[in-house]
Amino acid sequence: MQRVKTAVIGASGYSGIELLKILLRHPGAELVALTSRQNAGQTLEAVFPRFRGAGPEARLKFIEPDMDAVAASGAEVAFLALPHGVASAFAMGLLARGLRVIDLSADFRLDDAAVYEEFYEHPHPAPELLREAVYGLPEVHGAAIVGARLIASPGCYPTSVLLPLIPLLRAGLIDPASICIFSMSGVSGAGRKEALPLLFCECNESLRPYSVPKHRHLSEMEQELSRAAGQPVVISFTPHLVPVTAGMLSTIYVAPAAGQGMADLDAVYAEAYGAEPFVRCLGRQGMPDSRQVVGTNFIDIGWAWDGRTARYVLMSAIDNLWKGAASQAVQSFNLLNKFTAATGLQSL
Repeated sequence: MQRVKTAVIGASGYSGIELLKILLRHPGAELVALTSRQNAGQTLEAVFPRFRGAGPEARLKFIEPDMDAVAASGAEVAFLALPHGVASAFAMGLLARGLRVIDLSADFRLDDAAVYEEFYEHPHPAPELLREAVYGLPEVHGAAIVGARLIASPGCYPTSVLLPLIPLLRAGLIDPASICIFSMSGVSGAGRKEALPLLFCECNESLRPYSVPKHRHLSEMEQELSRAAGQPVVISFTPHLVPVTAGMLSTIYVAPAAGQGMADLDAVYAEAYGAEPFVRCLGRQGMPDSRQVVGTNFIDIGWAWDGRTARYVLMSAIDNLWKGAASQAVQSFNLLNKFTAATGLQSL
């Protein structure tokens, strides 16, 4: 297998660390550049002792996030594990130097710069790239990912919501105006930063909603659901922080489309995802459990029919740092480089 020279920009955050775990054992990836202002000059294994003994790449030194230096490393693909608003400058510079870019931030997920400004509260720094960027949900946009220069990897909440809903909207089985979502995320979803609300004593034994009623991920969810439905879709979404490190569970309530009763969703999901290695359809009354997906690239999807309210209850579980971030980005990397989807992502 031809190894692809790979860079990770912002390799010291939670998503960046998980990305390194995967790439260090990926047979098609050769790490040649890691950037971190804080850790520049130190080796990967010195900063993160868990990587000791992981081979010569664990002795790679972090460098300053200088685009010329990244390009000089010979990198062909760069993962951007950076905050929104920061990643776009690196994307522009690296694309100009001939690299392909997989961005884990929100900077290129939206088609419309005005929507980005509404939800992220500052003008988009590179609006000319929005139309080129491919939304990196492999099970939905896999064909477009293959030839892309710039891949915008989805957020964690959108991944957990879009995969259960898109096949049903495409089939015309559900009422787009009825979608209501309750999601719960582990604390790692807030990033690796010092903040009073994220301290152990603040999060432990605590359950709380946040960013109500307009979480930033609403923008990409509504964009992709509107594409699937062929009409504008506006949803209700309430995220919650739960006292676990990683894991995400979403429960979605939705009514059938007009004139529709209960449909066989098992058949719809089998048609949509039967050939997809990382979508596990648990069937009617299947109850996803975040414990069963943490540390994997799987999404588990179950559903139930509530005859009392004549609504579907859709349920999904993912690891917010894996399928919701790092491993999904590597799944796109595999498609981009014509590896099998599961290369480097097998885990139990």
